[in-house]
Amino acid sequence: MTPRARRALFTVTIFFAVCAVAGTFLQRRVGAESSADESQLRDSLKSFANVYALVEQNYAEPINGDKADTAIYDGAIPGMLRVLDPHSSFYDPKAYARMREEQHGRYYGVGMTIQQQNNKIYVVYPFEGTPSFKAGIHPGDIISAVDGKPISVDGKIPGGLNSSDQVAKALKGPKGTHVEASIIREGHPQPLIFDLVRDQIPHSSVDLAYEIRPGVGYIHLTQFQEDTAEDVRKTVDGFGNLKGLVFDLRGNPGGLLSQAVEVCDHLLTKGQGIVSQRGRAFPDQVYTATHGNGGRTFPIVVLVNRGTASAAEIVSGALQDHDRALIVGETTFGKGLVQTVYNLGENTGLALTTYHYYTPSGRLIQRNYAGVSLYDYYSHGGTPPADTASREVKLTDAGRTVYGGGGITPDEKIENPKNNHFQDSLLYKDVFFHFAPVYLANRTVARNFQVDGAVLAEFKKYLTSQDIPWTEADLNGVMDWLKIGIKDKILTIQFGQMQGLRARADWDPQIQKALNYLPEAQALEDNAHKVLTQKAEARNEAR
Repeated sequence: MTPRARRALFTVTIFFAVCAVAGTFLQRRVGAESSADESQLRDSLKSFANVYALVEQNYAEPINGDKADTAIYDGAIPGMLRVLDPHSSFYDPKAYARMREEQHGRYYGVGMTIQQQNNKIYVVYPFEGTPSFKAGIHPGDIISAVDGKPISVDGKIPGGLNSSDQVAKALKGPKGTHVEASIIREGHPQPLIFDLVRDQIPHSSVDLAYEIRPGVGYIHLTQFQEDTAEDVRKTVDGFGNLKGLVFDLRGNPGGLLSQAVEVCDHLLTKGQGIVSQRGRAFPDQVYTATHGNGGRTFPIVVLVNRGTASAAEIVSGALQDHDRALIVGETTFGKGLVQTVYNLGENTGLALTTYHYYTPSGRLIQRNYAGVSLYDYYSHGGTPPADTASREVKLTDAGRTVYGGGGITPDEKIENPKNNHFQDSLLYKDVFFHFAPVYLANRTVARNFQVDGAVLAEFKKYLTSQDIPWTEADLNGVMDWLKIGIKDKILTIQFGQMQGLRARADWDPQIQKALNYLPEAQALEDNAHKVLTQKAEARNEAR
């Protein structure tokens, strides 16, 4: 068999493997499916095989390796899954490897985030404590070569690395091996050469945690991966005698269900429900707090937004239903479909929806997606149903009204400040990111750095040099926002990502408003404790 035929056979085999897994769940019901339904599925698969064979043999251009992969990976399989729901998806080898890496929260490499901009590969930031950070690589550095292979995003240099994916792959490798990175840095006429020794790169899902006010902790959680619950537990315990906690889940897309359950287990009382899964192919599952918080309580404010989804909604919903936390911010995304990931071989996988998530009070987290395009579904996340009368109405442990069927509705709304056109233009051009290396090219700053008139004068010169239109009115209208954008990026270069994130959190209007709700969270916690005590006494009397 020729290589072309083998590759075509492999792509079709993958498609049939996906169909087999999906078909298994589509056919599983309480009773047995009729033989007519099974025959119909076989006929449909046969029809697809015939269509693919005709295309492969007669299409005007050869269906070579890449095009065959595209037809299956980007065409047939996603097309089949999209008619089921918005979240069932297929992982080709590249996506599957990335997904597994995100779940593990670690890999072997040099520890930096990179991005492609204007035909160049920029360092967004090195992770603190990693080889690239220790070597002195900065945000805003441009990677010009890896192990002597030039970066050629435009493809003009034969043998060059022509994408951020290729550069990232070249930087990764076995622990203890060397990789050479050539860096172009503002203020240096010649490339800087860094000999980096690859190491295991832990990537904690807790990217910022500190005492934001005396006795008040702040935690920002990026996602739920394999070590998330342990990271959260250590962070909370490390604060000592907490008087309050702001738990920031904004932009958290979710992740592993097991980690969401464990995070809740650390904050709830033993025996309290966390989440239930209801599906068709498997028995329902109910998760409860098996260890509990051991009686340690403190007021919690959970900050959410439209990007808070899935596992992050499970945590928000469980804490809200048990009156354990005050939820503030915006209505969450509304993703309550559970995907089970199946390995199909050859480093590919299928994430197939198998359950729906329900909060302890019985609320469905998933919002309605019937008749909604995939674009509208993802672009309008966090939009509650227009017909509020049709929404599920449930009660928390203390009798507060909560709503289901459209994400988690916050107890107190905190709107995300809207940008004006001038702000959007600066963000689109990533002005703060590119200005910071220019400003630091011939100077250093201290940790107490502030953006004063002299810094603003440099910033204005930079805008003019880049042909970015501005007026004094534009700047004065968003001055606080402007100053933190500059400060964040400059401190990140000088001292690391943590310092920049902390400066932004100290300024963030939503975080500051969330802190003001701690007294309400304390009252909620006191009432929840009272309700639990009354229920326990009632149970004892019943005995």
